[in-house]
Amino acid sequence: MPDSRPQQPPHSSSSPGPAAHGSLLLSGARLTDGRTVDVRLCGERIEAVGTAGSLTAGTAPGTGTRVDLTGYLLLPAPADPHVHGDTALTADTGGPVSYAAEDVQRRVTEAALLQLGHGATALRAHVRVDDVQGLGALTAVLRARRSLRGLAGLTTVAMPRVLTGAAGADGLAMLRDALKAGACAVGGCPDLDPDPTGYVETVLEVASEYGRPVDLHTDAADPARLARLAAMAGGLRPGVTLGPCGGLGRLPAEVASRTADQLAAAGVAVVCLPQGGCGGVDRRDGTAPVRLLRAAGVRVAAGSGALRDVSNPVGRGDPLEAAYLLASRHGLRPEDAYDAVSASARAVLGLPEVRVEAGFPAELLAVRGERLAGALSLAYSRIVVHRGRVVARTSAVREYGDSTTAPAEPGLPRQGRGELS
Repeated sequence: MPDSRPQQPPHSSSSPGPAAHGSLLLSGARLTDGRTVDVRLCGERIEAVGTAGSLTAGTAPGTGTRVDLTGYLLLPAPADPHVHGDTALTADTGGPVSYAAEDVQRRVTEAALLQLGHGATALRAHVRVDDVQGLGALTAVLRARRSLRGLAGLTTVAMPRVLTGAAGADGLAMLRDALKAGACAVGGCPDLDPDPTGYVETVLEVASEYGRPVDLHTDAADPARLARLAAMAGGLRPGVTLGPCGGLGRLPAEVASRTADQLAAAGVAVVCLPQGGCGGVDRRDGTAPVRLLRAAGVRVAAGSGALRDVSNPVGRGDPLEAAYLLASRHGLRPEDAYDAVSASARAVLGLPEVRVEAGFPAELLAVRGERLAGALSLAYSRIVVHRGRVVARTSAVREYGDSTTAPAEPGLPRQGRGELS
């Protein structure tokens, strides 16, 4: 079984250097359509895809590096549009969570590396900015973002506490300062404001002023409030996202269906959290009704939410587990479930599409296995490519037999390079 502690990616003589130098050949990889191919990366993009054995590592001898992906399924890399790195890994602290800058930066970095090991090469962190913490947590997350450059992409959402009433002026000033400091999106929790509609109006106005996307926490249990939000958000660019929206699943079917149609018409995306909730909204049971939303035409992505903090002390932050839960518990086809953590997640983040085709970004995940359903079921061994470089590897070997007393019986399997790893 793999060691779950985050480690720096391997740096050896065989590892590629900066993405702009040389090329990287991924040989013998299997695609979801059943083909076995070679994939050559150059810089930050896929340069060529050919039948297995048809490509070389570089255009000249000694200019490229080769990685053997025999037995691996090659996929577009996942992305995670909903993480809380500033509170991650705090479930066992046994006391108040420290928001000292160095502690926040350490947690964000460690959490991002854990998720990178799972395959997520792009993350969106939701960070509180308020009269208690000020911009301290955001500043620490932005420092972590710089330290992670070249390993994973990390963007931030500023979450002010209150934007209406007497305290709203301070919250609005804090939000503007956060955007000037480098926050990439405008967020928050309108459900927790005394005037949720006023909160949303302010967020949309600021987002329009600064040209930033909106990403709001809401349980989505009030259909009238959602209808007003959809009416206000329609046409806003670069876009509006809501999550985790578990309350939609508790509404009567007819009401939920009508609300989904309104969100689809307004172009509002939904990020669900199938692995558990987060501290951004009141925690309740249930996940957004993903099949109903998809049927209405809503773009549905999946995030991880809490990563081993008080909201979910066993959160894994694994996109493949999120996809597995969407398939096993919510009835999505494996392809649609993986889309929620890859193509749709990247679209929510405003990132370009990834396909295993020439010309597309070299953001890839190789998992041991032959088919996507098997990869979602059991995929411990993973190789992660970001910007054309291998940035993380996880290897797992499983053996059977009582090795403490005697050699394994000859007929017992050893799971290593086989298709079940």
